[in-house]
Amino acid sequence: MLARKSIIPEEYVLARIAAENLRKPRIRDRPRKARFIAKNGACNLAHKNIREQGRFLQDIFTTLVDLKWRHTLVIFTMSFLCSWLLFAMMWWLVAFAHGDMDPSTENPSNSTKWTPCVTCVRSFTSAFLFSIEVQVTIGFGGRMMTEECPLAITVLILQNIVGLIINAVMLGCIFMKTAQAHRRAETLIFSRQAVIAVRNGKLCFMFRVGDLRKSMIISASVRIQVVRKTTTPEGEVIPIHQVDIPVDNPIESNNIFLVAPLIICHVIDKRSPLYDISASDLVLQDLELIVILEGVVETTGITTQARTSYVAEEILWGHRFVPIVTEEEGVYAVDYSKFGNTIKVAAPRCSARELDEKPSILIQTLQKSELSHQNSLRKRNSMRRNNSIRRSNSMRRTNSSLIVPKVQFITPEGSQSASET
Repeated sequence: MLARKSIIPEEYVLARIAAENLRKPRIRDRPRKARFIAKNGACNLAHKNIREQGRFLQDIFTTLVDLKWRHTLVIFTMSFLCSWLLFAMMWWLVAFAHGDMDPSTENPSNSTKWTPCVTCVRSFTSAFLFSIEVQVTIGFGGRMMTEECPLAITVLILQNIVGLIINAVMLGCIFMKTAQAHRRAETLIFSRQAVIAVRNGKLCFMFRVGDLRKSMIISASVRIQVVRKTTTPEGEVIPIHQVDIPVDNPIESNNIFLVAPLIICHVIDKRSPLYDISASDLVLQDLELIVILEGVVETTGITTQARTSYVAEEILWGHRFVPIVTEEEGVYAVDYSKFGNTIKVAAPRCSARELDEKPSILIQTLQKSELSHQNSLRKRNSMRRNNSIRRSNSMRRTNSSLIVPKVQFITPEGSQSASET
């Protein structure tokens, strides 16, 4: 390091480093916008500074169902264990008060027979085992109740009632957690990206939805909401402003028959928040389109809801979904490997408002696409023709190289005869 410092001056090194840093373009990543609904349907919302925590205990059953599985299992185990220990202490106190713990009562010297409240309860361990037998209704035959103590009968009734309540609450909580509606929503899938293309002469926002299970979703309906930050004329800033947008559905009841993957379409018209957005403006827009699919599970009858969202970066302008349903030997087959695949199609880059004001833009776009398609076909045909000509020429050359030349033979009579070998 000392030799290098002596050869290269320090001022030159610093100047060179500064020049290299100036030459390198500094790319600043665009700050990632927090989305309201994640792609898997979870709400990206954090609740903070909640002062009235006691409201959650008023609805204890819903609180238990909303807890994570590890917390629910801990509460499930501790509720039974604590109840067994509590009533074991009560049985031990009953036996101690009656004198069943006295060693002299095991072999009484008098002629009167000693009758304990609970037979074979001589310690806290035996009282704990008897508590488990009473609450779980397991009878091993060694410990049993007698008619000696009315207090013991009261404790028995109380423990049975408490045990039934704990069983009902805990088992109901476990059942509700295993049969929650969002578990069924895991098999309802949405396309990773949405598209904007022309359908029936109108710009449309489209996405694909499908169901992986054979059991259907009854009365399924789709809603679309646009969430964006808006400011009112009074200057009030609304960070999460929700606007419902209609879904193009020929059925009046707005229900879909989700037996196969469907493409849900929203026509961008005057009622749509996307009416004034063009292809160049879409990237700069700070909006999020939330898709909500609701329906009733056919097997359980529980209402389920599947959600997803699309931000501006996930919307492809001028694309269309490829068909994935085909008919094979009298059966409709769905290829889910192409579920989110799209192809590029001709679409005007202007907004829907400009398209309504100047319908000629759509005609010009379609004509250009038709001309480009014809030119591509011509190029393809010319390339095929050239390839075929080259192949024929190469085949002729190879055949000409394989032809054997004619040889003339002279007979003694002087006549010539040509023969080919």
